[in-house]
Amino acid sequence: MALIKSISGIRGTIGGKVAENLSPVDIVKFAAAYGTWLLEENKTPKVVIGRDGRVSGNMVQSLVVNTLVGLGIDVIDIGLSTTPTVEMAVVWEQAGGGIIITASHNPKEWNALKLLNDKGEFISGDDGKKVLEIAADDAYQFANVDHLGTVSTNDQYFQKHIDSILAYPLVNVEAIREKNFKVVVDVVNSTGALVIPQLLKALGVEDVILLNGEVTGKFAHNPEPLPENLTELSNAVKSNKADLGIAVDPDVDRLCFVNEDGSMFGEEYTLVAVADYILQHRAGNTVSNMSSTKALKEITIQRGGVYTPAAVGEVNVVNKMKSTQAVIGGEGNGGIIVPDFHYGRDALIGIGLFLSALAQHKNGIKSFRNKYPDYFISKNKIELDPSIDVNVVFEQIQEKYKHHPMNTEDGLKIEFDEDWVHLRTSNTEPIIRIYAESNFETTANNIALKIMRDIKEAQ
Repeated sequence: MALIKSISGIRGTIGGKVAENLSPVDIVKFAAAYGTWLLEENKTPKVVIGRDGRVSGNMVQSLVVNTLVGLGIDVIDIGLSTTPTVEMAVVWEQAGGGIIITASHNPKEWNALKLLNDKGEFISGDDGKKVLEIAADDAYQFANVDHLGTVSTNDQYFQKHIDSILAYPLVNVEAIREKNFKVVVDVVNSTGALVIPQLLKALGVEDVILLNGEVTGKFAHNPEPLPENLTELSNAVKSNKADLGIAVDPDVDRLCFVNEDGSMFGEEYTLVAVADYILQHRAGNTVSNMSSTKALKEITIQRGGVYTPAAVGEVNVVNKMKSTQAVIGGEGNGGIIVPDFHYGRDALIGIGLFLSALAQHKNGIKSFRNKYPDYFISKNKIELDPSIDVNVVFEQIQEKYKHHPMNTEDGLKIEFDEDWVHLRTSNTEPIIRIYAESNFETTANNIALKIMRDIKEAQ
């Protein structure tokens, strides 16, 4: 069905033809390319490997592990894990890098290799290009029998991750425990089932109802934590008279919440609420990607900081956070990045910080949500004829709106007084994504529709 090669890794659907899907041959090829890059960069020849709960995970992991061993690289296999846990384990192990075997929020037929550097962060664009070049040239040199790598296992990293969260200064375990929260958690048949109940108990949350808690990889619903996929969680929060609901994606780097009446807190506002809590305790700057809500910018300014937009993509957000010395950042899809914890989206530290903030609020989570403005983002896409030059289309739209503030760092973002629209192309299909935000849902939709008409006229 699909094989997508990008600077951050390789993802695709399991089965089918080589080079058209994520076949065993392609898995070996790109694992070998990554391992070769690591050795050429003179990194420590040790790699941490972990996976989410997907059906294909064990097969993919076996191929990756043994390919790296064949290159003479030692592997620390931490088995079923989360993306943020693997990222932290790379640093704890002082490894040269890491590979996370997960297709994040994609359906069960997908899997992927996400590639990390020795800091436990996604490899840079330049390094990603080198990996792709090595794969394209089949430029690998495998080790002889006397210099094969070794494999060791370690199942202690969930506990280390939890211990680190408990030790984080702004996680207030005492306040959380005193609230005696009743929580429903949808872990969508993946590795959140193994760590989130453990984390909640450590935070003092004893009353936890787990949905889809068997790690089968046969996701009970579309695994992307969007409102239309969380009806079971919403109903369970209401029927169990819980204080809140929590949802994560299969690799536990995205996080969203459900209010006590079953309504959505809003994934865009996960970052807003956590950032507001951080900024109450630490003066500083913030970053989110350009397609995220303007509410973060407003709160940052209110708290005396500077907000900076970044291009879409975690590595871009991290780079911008480093350059602006941001104290909190992330993406509007429920991705929280706490830089003095680690530079990666992490739903687990996000839970600790969000519950700490909620515990200091006198009323329930819906009242907590009402502290923040209700902005609406209209998310759309338009298909292009593959022969169309997108740059020409964007140039024409820039000319039409030249009197409005613009940002061209990632596609084209145009500001209209208090509203904005962001246009960006897809790396994987001939489409333009159009996101528009306004105080009113109809206004956001109308802005998006107007821009879509402009695009059609420019083709």
